[in-house]
Amino acid sequence: MNEIKIFCPATIANLSCGFDVLGLCLATAGDEMIIRKSDVKGIRITKIVGANLPLETENNVAGVAALALLEEYERDFVPITIGFEIEIYKNIKAGSGIGSSAASSAGAVFGINELLGRPFTRKELVKFAMQGEKLASGNAHADNVAPCLLGGFTLVRCSNPLDIIKIDSPSELYATVVHPQIELKTSDARSVLKQTVSLKSAITQWGNVGGLVAGLYTNDYELIGRSLHDEIIEPVRSMLIPGFDLIKKTAYENGALGSGISGSGPSIFALSKGKETAEKIAKAMSEVYDEINLPYEIHVSKVNANGVSII
Repeated sequence: MNEIKIFCPATIANLSCGFDVLGLCLATAGDEMIIRKSDVKGIRITKIVGANLPLETENNVAGVAALALLEEYERDFVPITIGFEIEIYKNIKAGSGIGSSAASSAGAVFGINELLGRPFTRKELVKFAMQGEKLASGNAHADNVAPCLLGGFTLVRCSNPLDIIKIDSPSELYATVVHPQIELKTSDARSVLKQTVSLKSAITQWGNVGGLVAGLYTNDYELIGRSLHDEIIEPVRSMLIPGFDLIKKTAYENGALGSGISGSGPSIFALSKGKETAEKIAKAMSEVYDEINLPYEIHVSKVNANGVSII
């Protein structure tokens, strides 16, 4: 195989209580990439459609992630005599809060790994994709790239050494995500966060993380809903998102189990039981932003159990 075309799904990170450790993979939103072998060694970004992003390998998240993979491959296996060309077709807007940089980073390492004969497992690919996230935000976090590569829900128990647990999703769990058309860079959203938290807030947050994981394993939708509460990050970041409180209130009034900021924002997610409820929430969210005359995109999706996939 000399060329591969892949779907790189969008993701929701943090899931209210799980800052930098929890994420889920979406099925209906994502980028596409084409990766092919080349006679010229190294990594070249040859085309980007849908976004104004750098083609220079060292300045592009896909390029940086790919270079990290090749460096370890040559150290652990054999010298590489070929190179790789990458085309990126962006459908996830940068700064949207649904894993734009993660999709590019994860897609690049997944595609190159396939063309090399799968020397690394999907879990092993996460550490390379994290280098793309480091370029994008200044922090090598895995809460988007892990679900993008593995599918389902993922828990990053530890980043050093990397320890990731994939969690299957209850069959009727749906996500609704609304993206108000403003850009909120992850690095900017991180800059407003407090560096210390109270013990009381931390204890509440630990309980919610445990409750959410338990709810997923036991298919307890009500427990999932009770656990989607953020004591620490949301009170600060929500002020950066127009209409946040009203959108969240509207989601609950229309049957959401829980709602919160997707990643670093400005996208807002809601989880619900059943497609009908998810679509009802989407309609209600749309009406809120129509009323305040703010352009938006909206997605309704089941949880994607597979992650990055070959088209």
